Amino acid sequence: MDSLFSNSDTDTVRSTRIIYTPSSFARSSLIHLQETGTLQALHPHKSERSGLCSCLFFTVLSGAGKLSYGGKSYDLHMGDCVFIDCRKPYSHETGFSGAGRQGKEALWSLQWCHFYGPNMNAIYQKYLERGGRPVFHPERLLTYRGILEELYQIADSADYVRDMRIQEKLSSLLILLMEDAWDTQEAAAGASAVVDIQQVKEYLDANYTEKITLDDLAARFFINKYYLLTLFKDRYGVPVNTYLNQVRVTYVKRQLRFTGRTVESLADELHIEPAYLSRLFKKVEGVSPSEFRKSWKGDA
Repeated sequence: MDSLFSNSDTDTVRSTRIIYTPSSFARSSLIHLQETGTLQALHPHKSERSGLCSCLFFTVLSGAGKLSYGGKSYDLHMGDCVFIDCRKPYSHETGFSGAGRQGKEALWSLQWCHFYGPNMNAIYQKYLERGGRPVFHPERLLTYRGILEELYQIADSADYVRDMRIQEKLSSLLILLMEDAWDTQEAAAGASAVVDIQQVKEYLDANYTEKITLDDLAARFFINKYYLLTLFKDRYGVPVNTYLNQVRVTYVKRQLRFTGRTVESLADELHIEPAYLSRLFKKVEGVSPSEFRKSWKGDA
């Protein structure tokens, strides 16, 4: 594919990069690498792209520049990170007015990776739903840089399972991005609300066998139930009732595998009807409780 920042090294930039060609299996089934490297701008320059089936992550190692994306302009400085969906038009530039100081001091150096996968559209959307931004300044910058360095080393190796190792590193990158997507400044401004939601989760984890309603939770934690719903989903990515059902199904799976308990006794313990528990279990697991138990028969 074309380089993200320039088509080749010129007197404008100096770079060390790997343009990677994943296997057909990796392209169709894995989060796969397309390009990774570092560059140093030697003179002011601007790059524009659109319509690329890729996601771009880069960090500014030194200098300054500017990103235009989603109808907004962002000034970038050392330590800033960018994570964008390259299907949308974007441009970045360094060394021009508005991109820091004029001249050589303003010219940036970058470290980046360009990657994609069959589920990246949904993953990037989840990033946005969690509050992720195109530009952010992380506390764990060295962790991001370490992942990028390891990606480069793996892509440059002859490891016969390198596509799987690349997916592992890209997954680590995405986990970091999802963790940092939670707006810590906003969370600090509303710290009591965040603590309350964490307490709600801890309560559900400890009391999932009890009969729990949304009204009960709202009363217990002195919070409006609709606000509780919003905060919980924003923080944990799923509605309260979905999370509670996941915890209960996990408990039922463990009982079905390692005990002889019936669905009726489990439903009674969870304060729900046996027929409802069976429907819930099949909705989550894709099989009935009896089919699940049979598939694990003899499990140690």
